[in-house]
Amino acid sequence: MKVTLLGSGTSTGVPRSNGDWGACDPDEPRNHRMRVSIMVESDEGKRILVDTSPDLRRQLLDNDIASVDGVFWTHDHADHCHGIDDLRSLRYGRSGPIPGYGTEETVRRLRARFSYVFAGEYGYPTIVDLDTLDRLRIFAGFGIGWCRMPHGPAKSTGFRFENDGKTIGYATDFSEITADMIEVFGGVDVLVCDCLRRDPHPTHAHLALALDLAKRCRVGKLVLTHLDKSMDYRALQAEVPKGVIVGHDGLVVEA
Repeated sequence: MKVTLLGSGTSTGVPRSNGDWGACDPDEPRNHRMRVSIMVESDEGKRILVDTSPDLRRQLLDNDIASVDGVFWTHDHADHCHGIDDLRSLRYGRSGPIPGYGTEETVRRLRARFSYVFAGEYGYPTIVDLDTLDRLRIFAGFGIGWCRMPHGPAKSTGFRFENDGKTIGYATDFSEITADMIEVFGGVDVLVCDCLRRDPHPTHAHLALALDLAKRCRVGKLVLTHLDKSMDYRALQAEVPKGVIVGHDGLVVEA
């Protein structure tokens, strides 16, 4: 099983749309960061896309992704869902809509904002068949685990994917560690983890918090993502403990 970081940047990406690179070296390609999303893939070729970032079209093209078996959403914030219309191309050639999942709150908010995606409109077919995670335990050969995570005053969903004895965790957009998170991410082979900046933040994990989660969960590999303009790739990679991987767009990590 493997995970691909389709995007590794914060909500504004790096650089920001006004050209602000912050502390990031513009000549380092790994500092060019689109908004976060990942794809988890089994050895049998089954694919789960997590989140539909505003950069989804570019991410699909860059990684040669023409189909997915399902889409999972962590939450409904713009940088995680506003590329949802780019799923239309993945719907072409399918006999039915793409299966999609989120928590009850996320499903409700997505339906209110993008009703045409889930019900079709003006002769266009339904793009996604959306359902809640409540009863989901297995999807496309993956064992599915999940938990709600504090994201400041909001909530985000953390995921655990299991296949053929391997495990990948995804914990983005969280601001504190809970007992549920330790249970869901405990012992995963790979944890892709929120790491906005070095200083504490009210709604996101900072470097020390990401390292603490990995330690408490005894993960095999820690991959840092959702990085802002203060997190220069080379400087951060030289700073983190041995075995910690600074994520970048297009990075593939095997479990």
